Amino acid sequence: MWVPRFRFLPTALAVLLPLTAASQPLSPHQQVVELVDQHSVPYVQASKAIWEYAELGYHEDKSSALLQHHLQEAGFRIEAGVADEPTAFIATYGQGGPIIGILGEFDALPGLSQAAVPDRSPLAAAAPGHGCGHNLLGAGAALAAVALKDYMQKNRVAGTLRYYGTPAEEGGDGKVYMVRAGLFRDVDVVLHWHPADRNSVINGGALAITSAKFLFHGIAAHAAFAPERGRSALDAVMLMGTGIEFMREHVPSNTRIHYIVSNGGAAPNIVPDTAELFLYARSPSLTTLDGIWARIEKIGQGAAMMTETTLDIKITGGDANIVANDALAKVAQKNLEEVGGYRYTAEENHFSEELQKSLPPGGARDPGSTASIQPLRPFDPNEPAASTDVGDVSWNVPTIGFTAATFVPGVVAHTWQAAACAGMSIGQRGMLVAAKALAVTGADLFSNPQLIQDAKKDFAHQLAGKTYKSEIPAGQKPLLDYRF
Repeated sequence: MWVPRFRFLPTALAVLLPLTAASQPLSPHQQVVELVDQHSVPYVQASKAIWEYAELGYHEDKSSALLQHHLQEAGFRIEAGVADEPTAFIATYGQGGPIIGILGEFDALPGLSQAAVPDRSPLAAAAPGHGCGHNLLGAGAALAAVALKDYMQKNRVAGTLRYYGTPAEEGGDGKVYMVRAGLFRDVDVVLHWHPADRNSVINGGALAITSAKFLFHGIAAHAAFAPERGRSALDAVMLMGTGIEFMREHVPSNTRIHYIVSNGGAAPNIVPDTAELFLYARSPSLTTLDGIWARIEKIGQGAAMMTETTLDIKITGGDANIVANDALAKVAQKNLEEVGGYRYTAEENHFSEELQKSLPPGGARDPGSTASIQPLRPFDPNEPAASTDVGDVSWNVPTIGFTAATFVPGVVAHTWQAAACAGMSIGQRGMLVAAKALAVTGADLFSNPQLIQDAKKDFAHQLAGKTYKSEIPAGQKPLLDYRF
């Protein structure tokens, strides 16, 4: 089995080495990894506290405050409430260039309350839970930032390090509004990570997404006594849904369109004068999605014409796909392989075995895979994928990311199983892998100006002939109560 180069020998063995070998100075990577280990305890505790808070998007008051406190104590300057988002913040260390950013998230998901046990056990009925592991994401990114800051300080490394506390990733598009506020305008490179069931580099991917509520207005009437006087908003919703179903045959096969009827009327014997369809559309390409969305809006307008109703379209969100950066990906892959994964303890193995019993047939994977690193490969636009507002950052700044094995292999995000893992040692140990990979890559960026130039050159190549455009209206403010 390959052993990462900076896993340290036990003390008993180290004393047997020649003095010249034992006294060799630590490399920059070794220094950074050692600093992550030294600072790990309070950030593991912070990840557990945020897991217990389980706050929804734009309402992560305690979670945001806790991370701000830790970063300020570590010597970062804090700017809170940025981009009209009460829980968003920027923590800054240093000055001048280069400027490297690290993204942190900390919002939970509705309805996924779960104890840190391998069976379905909500802590509170219908309460939020960290089914995407953002408690680990925010704390792990902060740990990386603190370790990297200490490395910069001890070695007199020039430049600016920023931690971006980004709220409401789960459908609230927090980073989109931060991009619009110009908060990434001067950044050279952005680093990020996300919990998963494997260790890998995120080089592009995710699905661009636009979401909106299509609210139809009709005329109410008695459904039996005077139906001819009514104009049914629900008829318009149903006709729009039918139009979407026929449209599915004529869009790229990797397009995703899903919707619900969020308002179907008041009672069966009243012709509904209002009805609403809430719809998401996704594509691996932001440019392709733009054309698909225009067609969806035409279907809604056609449904209104057919039913003699009127239509209001309220855009609720929109994220871009993640732009790849091959120059950064090669360095990130090398660093992740150096950091390496981890193996379960006997207790963690038992937890994994019990949890995997709840997975669908064929869903479980080898628990030993947490020790391995996935090979670097390009994003396949036909593979299953989700969406994230990291994509909007990547259309504006060269960006690279990691996943770390914080979930039992075979577990997917947005599940109670993921929430259970995020609250115990499996999630916390995966978080340390991510923190080390982020911090080591950050050290490389600060010490190697050519790497930043290569990243910017690849960034320009990836976006040649493309234009960033968000479907969220230009003047729209963050929807702070989108979950309520």
